[in-house]
This record gives sequence, C-alpha cells and structure tokens, in this order.
Amino acid sequence: MKIEKIKLNNFRIYKGSNEIDLRNKRQKNISLIAGKNGFGKTTFLTSLIWCFYGKLMAQVEDKYKQDIRNAGGYDAYLNTLLNRTVRDQNAETHILSVEIILEDLLIPSIPCKTVSIKRSYNFDSGKEDINILIDGDENELTKSVGYEVFINDFILPREIAKFFFFDAEKIVSLAEAKSKNELRSLSRAYSEVLGIKKYEELKKNLDSLLVKLKRRGVSELQQEKLTELLNVETELEKSIAHNEDKQLDLEAQVSLLKAKSDSLQEKLIREGNSITLEQLKELKVRRDELKEEAKNIKSSLKDLLDLTPLVIAGKHLNKLKEQLDKESNELYGAINDKLLSKELESFSQKLIKSLTSLNLATSAKKDIEQKIEDTLKQHHAQKKSDFSGEILLEFSEEKFREFEAILANIKTTFLSQFNSIVQKERTNKALLSRANGKIKQAEARKDNHLAKQFREEKVQADQKVRAFEEEKNKLFEELGALKMKLASHKKVRVEYEKNFNLVETDKKKYKVTQELLTKINNVIIKIKEEKKYSLQKSISLGLNKLMHKKQFIHNVRVNIIEDVMDIDLLDLNGNIIDKDSLSKGEQQLYATALLKALVDESGIKFPVFIDSPLQKFDKYHSQNIIQEFYPSISEQVVLFPLLEKELSEKEYELLKPNLGKTFLIENEEGVSHLKALPVNNLFKEFKKEKNVYTY
Repeated sequence: MKIEKIKLNNFRIYKGSNEIDLRNKRQKNISLIAGKNGFGKTTFLTSLIWCFYGKLMAQVEDKYKQDIRNAGGYDAYLNTLLNRTVRDQNAETHILSVEIILEDLLIPSIPCKTVSIKRSYNFDSGKEDINILIDGDENELTKSVGYEVFINDFILPREIAKFFFFDAEKIVSLAEAKSKNELRSLSRAYSEVLGIKKYEELKKNLDSLLVKLKRRGVSELQQEKLTELLNVETELEKSIAHNEDKQLDLEAQVSLLKAKSDSLQEKLIREGNSITLEQLKELKVRRDELKEEAKNIKSSLKDLLDLTPLVIAGKHLNKLKEQLDKESNELYGAINDKLLSKELESFSQKLIKSLTSLNLATSAKKDIEQKIEDTLKQHHAQKKSDFSGEILLEFSEEKFREFEAILANIKTTFLSQFNSIVQKERTNKALLSRANGKIKQAEARKDNHLAKQFREEKVQADQKVRAFEEEKNKLFEELGALKMKLASHKKVRVEYEKNFNLVETDKKKYKVTQELLTKINNVIIKIKEEKKYSLQKSISLGLNKLMHKKQFIHNVRVNIIEDVMDIDLLDLNGNIIDKDSLSKGEQQLYATALLKALVDESGIKFPVFIDSPLQKFDKYHSQNIIQEFYPSISEQVVLFPLLEKELSEKEYELLKPNLGKTFLIENEEGVSHLKALPVNNLFKEFKKEKNVYTY
C-alpha cells in the first residue's frame, strides 16, 4: 500500500489548496518534506491522522488526546483546525478538508486501483463529513461496515498508527521504559502490533460476563452490600483517572516548557556564535573535565614544589652531601672499626696463646707480642686521622639514605617532571579559557538586552519544569496509594462474590465462559511466546546494521511476564547492558531498531512518516540510518527533517540514491504552501530564503 497524493485545503497554516504527489520509482522509495520550525511539518502529520481517524484520533497517541482535552473537547478542537486567515474572512463558506489517495491497496474480493479518503469540516454549519471512494465510486462495503471500521480494518488500525506516524525523538520513550507502567505500555504496543489486542478485549468481555452471571439471583441484602463495595471501587477508579489526567496535563506542560527552554537556548546561541545546542552541551562537559584536570595538575605541582627549596639550595646541597659522607664514614665507620678491633684483639690473643706451643725463646716471644700490639695501635691511629672535622649533623642512617634519594631525584627527574607539569598546566589553562570563551559567546554577551530577555525567560521556564515535575512525583505517589487501595477493595469484593449462588439456568453458561476464558488465555500466551523470538531476532539484526560499534550489543532477549514486557540488551558474554549507560544517540538507535521490528512484526504494508529523523544521531550513526534504516523500513517513506541542523548536505548526498521526491515548505506572511523541487535543487532553494535559521 502506498500514498499517491495528499491534498490539504485550509488546514491550519496551509491556506487554500495544497497538493503533493508522492508517487516514486520502486527503487527510490523515500520522499522528503523540509521546512523551518513553525512552517507546518507537524501540522502536516496531524492532518493525515485527522483525515484517517477524525474524533478517534485521540486513541492514536496521547498527544492528540491531550490537544483535544486542552481545546475543550473534539468540537472545539475542530474549530482550531481551520486556517485563521480564512476563518477571519467574510467568505460564503469556511471549509477545511484533507484528502488522501491510496494505491496498491488489497481489499478481499474487491479489485481496486485507488482508494480516496476525504474528511472535511464546515466551520459555519459545524458539520464533519467523510467520504470514501474506491476507483472513484462509492462502494457498498464502506457503507455496510462503516467508514471508521473500513479504515481501521483495511487501511491502518488506529492502535498501531503511532508506529507509522512518529517523532524520532519521542519514540525513544518507548525504548526507555523502566517502571512497571511503562513496561505495560510497551507490552500493550506489542500486543497491538501482533493483533493480540482483539483476544485481550475478548478476554475482558468474558470476564465481565462471568461477573454478570455471578451477580444474578443475589438477595436484596447481598445486592445492597455489593452496591456499596462497587461504589467505593467506582470512586477510587474516578480518583485514579483524575490523577492520571492531571499527570498527563503536567507531562504536556513539561514537554511544552522544555521545548520552550530549548528554543530559548537556541536563540541565545544565535545571539552568540551560532553553535548548536548539542555542541554547547559538549562544550560544557569538556569544560567540567578541564576543571577537574586543572585540580589534579595543581595537586601534582604542589607535591613537586615541596622540593623546590632544596633545588634552590643548589651547591649548598652538594656541600651538605660531602659533610654527611664524612660524618657517615666517621660515625658508622667507627662502629665497624670497633667491631673489627675487637675481632683483631681476639685473634691476637689466640695467636699469642698458640705461640706457647712453639717452644720459642722468651725474648723472641716478647718481640712477636710487641709487633702485634704495635700493629693494632697503628691501625687505630690511622682511622682517627682520616676525619679531621667535627660532627655537625649526626643524621641517622635512615635519614641519610632518605636524603640521598631526594638528592638523586632532584639531580635526575625534578626538572623534566616540573617542565611536564608546567606544560600541562599551560595547555589546560588555554583549553579551559577557549571553552569558557565559546560558552560565553554561545550564550551571548550580558549587555545584549535581547539575550538577557531570553536568558530570564529560560530560567523561568526551567523553574516551572522543576515545579511541575515535583508535583507530578507527588501525584505518582498518590496514584500508587490509590491503586493499592483499589486492589484491596477488589479483593474484598471478589471474596464476597464467592458466596453468591448461581441461578440454575446460568450454571452452564458460567462453565462454558470459564472454559473459553482459559482457552483465550492460552492462545494469548502461545502467540506472545512464539512471536517474541522473531521480535528478538528482528531487533538484534536491526542493531547490528545500525550500530557503528559492531558486537557492542551481541544479542537481545525479550521477557514477557503476564502483562509486563521488558527487553534486555546483552553483551558478548551474555551480561545485561544497562540502557542508561547508552548515549542518547545509541538509545535512539535502539528505539529505531525496536520500531522497525514492531513494524515488521505487524505485517502491515503502509507508508512510514518520520518527523525529526536524525535528531541526536552522530555522523557515524546518521550514515547507517540513512543507508540502512530508511530504505528498508517501508516501501514508502516520508521524512520531515530540519535542513542543515538535522540533515547536512553531505548526509543528503547519501540519501539521494533512494530519494524520489522533495518538497520545500515555504511561508509568506504566516501562510505556508508546499513547493515540489527537483532532488538536486532542494538545498539551493533552501539557501535562497532570507534570514534562514536552522532551528
């Protein structure tokens, strides 16, 4: 299935008639619609969702549900869709419409070439119409099943539409699921894609039937008690719904405020040196790293400077060494001489004793003894004459050895270490100064009144974000308490209902319903178990294609426990990789691979529309996304990038082999229109615009 044409008429910023033809050659399956922020990229996607689903668009994504709620209901929301200029004009009719023409659509038993879906709204009459034509004519099938059912069953189920119309940034939230509620959302998405939802809805209906059968024939007193228990449950459910709605409102406000903060940051950047927000973040990280490095350098320098007085001493240290050498020889040499003298005296005494055995004459014996004594005296006198000075320092042997080591270090390594640290300090200082300068330039000078205004607005927005997030956390805690209370009441009610006696005629129905319920449960479990392996394989293949760090994520494991689904990323050793350790770009790659796997598992052939397609990706991953992901995700792909910010000319060249059609959203005096351009002329035309800012 492909989209042949899209026609917009007076839809919000698109005044009058706007038509684009998306038919491409088979090998060139990508179309690109580019335009600055505020020119209508998101509006274009909204128009398609509205055309297909009308008031049921709230079931597609929380964003639309929130928009409708904020407008004051669907009827009020419709009034916001008409182009303002047209609405303010005194025209005969104020009509908006969106028409989508599809081709290659397979409808069982009905051969067709094209299907046209046109939804319109008359602002004056307050009437909404939808018209579906098959090959230009009305068909009994669409009338008999109803237009909404036809679109849901034969075009695209609204439960999974968000996987075909998505913001590349927002899809990351699907991959970042951590809490049980978030994991349940992932499981619901998985169920919707696999077509399990219809079985789960049947399961709910059977559960309801069991409850109804149980409650028939109860006594008046039992009914009164049951009503009381059910009323408590109803009130708790209302409180839970109210809490969840408030959280959704806060999430929407936080999202808007964060977008405003980012926009103000980008305005600050433009007032400075026009670096990107991502580059500014990188600069700040680098600045903090340099500051930490500076601390380490100072610490090393301080340790080295403790030796500086010794270095300055210079020649005096050498004299000190000479004195210590002499004292060492005297003090520690004397000890050794004393020990040696004792040994010599002992030896001489033994020698003299041994002379008695030689029968020498008394005179000869006395001469020998005298010679030994004179030799010993001469030895002692020689040792005393070797040191002529006095003992000044009297270092212990340990202190002497320590001094020798310090002196050796000074003579050999001090200078090289000192020069190295000084050079590091100079380099660090220069880099830190450069980083701080760039940051200051990026955030604009303080004397710039416009920058000052932006800065103040950003601070206020950030403060509100923190306040809303704190409130949301409190609501989340309250929600947990309410759910626990509800679960407790339900348990009491279920136990109470066990005492009810079934009416005889309902016993058989109850038994059959229970059997069906068991079978449905088994079917759901079987489908999930069978499909999870193909999902694992699809995600793993997608990651290997997209990641530039090959084998970083070696395998994928899908875990399904009751209504909770979680996905583990495994390394080469089978260890779980913490998803928080992934960079923002890697997280989006994982989300992208998950999205493609879900689309593949759905088995539905429908065009894929991607807003902000390259947000958060670095140049390596962008190349893989362009060459591997976009051409393969669907037979027809429509991208909505911000030129030069998200999609550079270099990346555009990589896209060209698969690029069939390009369109530029132009805006004059607040009114947008779509302009078809040759593929080679897109950037040329884009650069011709005055005051082009890539934001």
